Amino acid sequence: MAANGDFDTDPPQAWKKDSIEERSFGAGLICLEGHYTQSPVMGPSTTAKVMAVISRTLEKTHTFKDVRELLSRNLKIWIWLRRAISAAICDLNEKSLGVRSEPFVPTKFIDITAPQIMALIMKNYAPLKEALQMLNKLMHIARNLLVTTYPEVPQDLSAAVNFDHEVYEAICLCVNVTSKGIDGEMPEDDASRAKCSEIQELYKKVLVTSLQQAHNWIAKNDRNKMAFWFRVLIESPDVDNNHAPEDRHESVMQYLGPRSLSLRTEIANWLERNSDRCETATAICKEYLEAQDESDKNQWFPQSQQLANKANIHQDAAQAISEWHPEVTDSVERDRLYGRVSHELDEWWEMTRLPNSKDQSLKMWPLDFVPERIKQCEANLMQRYATTDAPEDPEDDLDHPEGETNNQADWQNQPAPASTNYAPEYDEYEEDADDDDSYGEGPMTGLLTEVPNVLDPKQIEALHMIVKSCILESAGTGLTPHGESLQHTRCKILLATDCGKNLLREMLVFIAVWEKEEQSLIFQISSQIVQAIHESSLIPYAWEALRSPKDIISPAQTVLLRLITYLSRTAFYPPKDYNPRPLTDGTPPPSEELRLAKMLNFLYGVFRSRIVPECVALMQIQADVRKGNLDPADFPVDTWDLERAKDGLVQYLDFLYTIADIHPLRQHLIEYEAVYELIKLLEGLDEGVEKIPLIDGRRNPQVPAQQPAAYQTNPQPPPPPPPPLTEPPYEFPWSGIKGQLLSILAALLQPPPGQSSPGNPTVQLQIVQHNGIVALLNCCLYDDNNRFCRERVQLCLKWLMDGSPDASAFLQNLVAANPGPMARPSADAGPETHSVRVDGVGGDVRVQVRSSSAPVGEDAGVAGLVPGATAVPRVNRGDALMSDIMALTRADDPNKIPQNLEGDETEDDDFM
Repeated sequence: MAANGDFDTDPPQAWKKDSIEERSFGAGLICLEGHYTQSPVMGPSTTAKVMAVISRTLEKTHTFKDVRELLSRNLKIWIWLRRAISAAICDLNEKSLGVRSEPFVPTKFIDITAPQIMALIMKNYAPLKEALQMLNKLMHIARNLLVTTYPEVPQDLSAAVNFDHEVYEAICLCVNVTSKGIDGEMPEDDASRAKCSEIQELYKKVLVTSLQQAHNWIAKNDRNKMAFWFRVLIESPDVDNNHAPEDRHESVMQYLGPRSLSLRTEIANWLERNSDRCETATAICKEYLEAQDESDKNQWFPQSQQLANKANIHQDAAQAISEWHPEVTDSVERDRLYGRVSHELDEWWEMTRLPNSKDQSLKMWPLDFVPERIKQCEANLMQRYATTDAPEDPEDDLDHPEGETNNQADWQNQPAPASTNYAPEYDEYEEDADDDDSYGEGPMTGLLTEVPNVLDPKQIEALHMIVKSCILESAGTGLTPHGESLQHTRCKILLATDCGKNLLREMLVFIAVWEKEEQSLIFQISSQIVQAIHESSLIPYAWEALRSPKDIISPAQTVLLRLITYLSRTAFYPPKDYNPRPLTDGTPPPSEELRLAKMLNFLYGVFRSRIVPECVALMQIQADVRKGNLDPADFPVDTWDLERAKDGLVQYLDFLYTIADIHPLRQHLIEYEAVYELIKLLEGLDEGVEKIPLIDGRRNPQVPAQQPAAYQTNPQPPPPPPPPLTEPPYEFPWSGIKGQLLSILAALLQPPPGQSSPGNPTVQLQIVQHNGIVALLNCCLYDDNNRFCRERVQLCLKWLMDGSPDASAFLQNLVAANPGPMARPSADAGPETHSVRVDGVGGDVRVQVRSSSAPVGEDAGVAGLVPGATAVPRVNRGDALMSDIMALTRADDPNKIPQNLEGDETEDDDFM
């Protein structure tokens, strides 16, 4: 059969021994190539017959294993399958994008607008629909042919004919069409809109099938994994491959990216050294080549010398020596002597990974740094909008402890920056209402980067499985003869390249956009991807790579932290004998434990140096507005920014609660005096956010029952108007944050597992030293923004006073300094009544104070109600100290303990 009239790739004897399935499918593929290359175009009758042949073949490859085995080992089938798919893709490019691609020439992402695509789709609707349906079936068959007893045989055969090139081209075509935002610019008439939507969905189906085929092609095949990784992250069609010798991938903070040209060359050399196939695939290729004349070999088939050897990526030979010889000028020979994938990548990783093998310390920012940092953040926030010219941003170093000699060089093997200014990075960016950099900076390059923006959770599963298969250690095949884990190497490539960082960001944001729960498959696979990053000691680098200039914590960072929180309860859970520090005899700790401790150290360093100061600074600006010291119009951020800041803070506190609930890891938070930041946040919330009483809350108050006219001397006031749909930014409530803070404090105060008493003495002392008791008592007053806080405060106080003479003395002095409400009436003085204010109840309430001699179990209801009063439960004073403490509430002055008592609180809507 002649191909394009030039070459005969199928001599007469080539099909002689083939089965009927091989012959019919091969004939259909030959017809399809001629149809899509217009040499010639098939008529309707022939097209229907060919479609029937392809459909029957697809059904058989789904159902019958022997058909899959037969077709998958036929090299001619792979050749013609590639030729037919290549022709279909060239035809689809022309009909959808107006540019006909060429075989073997990588297609770049095309700069074409949505209206142009819609016009082409409407013009070519019928042939587009037919071609897309056919392409999807062909890609399905290619996917099925890789599911055999020995998948390495069809994997190597498809690689031998470069079938993976057509998979990349199909993905590129689908991304070019579906990522142009057509959905927002659909035609007005229903018929045209339905046609455009149908073509879009067909393109998405082809994209999903192509990703599934790629997943099957790389499964358990290190050579194919590396080839795929190289193509999508380093040779992506929209990446400039003509780098200057010193061009580097995008830098992250003070860490330089690897040199692009060196990384590309070294990985390409590794692929060339490891291009061998398995024995069976090599024999099949040789048999096919021997059936051809030398003059008939064409561009559709690689040279025979590439197929002559056996696979040798993982030999059972002795450990090979890896040596770098910079004096060797021949890059191919130098890389061969090195043996590993990339010396450039290894050098980059040594400078960016955590923990550094030379430093096993767990340093932390000093506490006296936090107030200074809060002031700087507040000044920077106000200056952010004070002038149109944004100030220059000095080099920021917020992620490593200060005040220690050469801490950067010791901790991260990096030179310490000259500046100690802690201004946040967003100061150097000007505001642009139409430009939201929160999801990433710069162009979102990469073949796969747009895929999360195109597919839904059910469709995108193959992408996540591909990334997991390429980087998770448990999905690998062990070490190479040079002792290298190729899974770890590909994980490093993911973080080292611009395309890889962009892809990771989009995959994380995908979880947030679709609000995926922990039980979902996407969340589970994403957690395994993060686990792989942690095993490569690159969580801190990934955190910095996911930063955005306008956010305290970016959406991608928030999701990353959520995944780390989940893994802390599962894969990262420490052993009972967890000890990340060297033993007394100098024995180093296990690498897994040190890596976990370093990661926690880094994340808490970010919490202390960035998250808390910037959030507290926002709260203090809110307090300035509340006190009248600042015009509300000058509030520097909008509600959208505050919502994102709160989302990040909520996730950080959830992470800290998880760590505090794991006793071996809790010791790190105690050592870092995490109590200090928690108290700072409580104080900031008290100052910046006004408490919402029950009757003014967002819950609808119950309408009181109708009373007789004689008792309506003091009618209830009308209900307040409903709150506005959105609060102004300066009234942002930070709802629920106090409850999280109190839960973490309660967890830190708990005694060790197996003990019920006393509370942790170190944490007790820390709370007293940082004036945390006042902050705790200030949370007693009911606040509809933070429900159930009283119960959490009560738990904190229980553990705080349990075995702590300092805390007990402080509280007793506090009670003694406020004797008014505590004074007990004498037994013979008779019933005593008072008018008191109860939070959540309008007006004064007349209550009868229970005698101190009354039994504890006595009815605590209110007696002697006067007309117009509302019944409230009476304070139970069985435990004199605890009840008096819980009765203390805060007035307007944050440091002043009020003189009024409050009744026990219930969170029921029936509180009245």
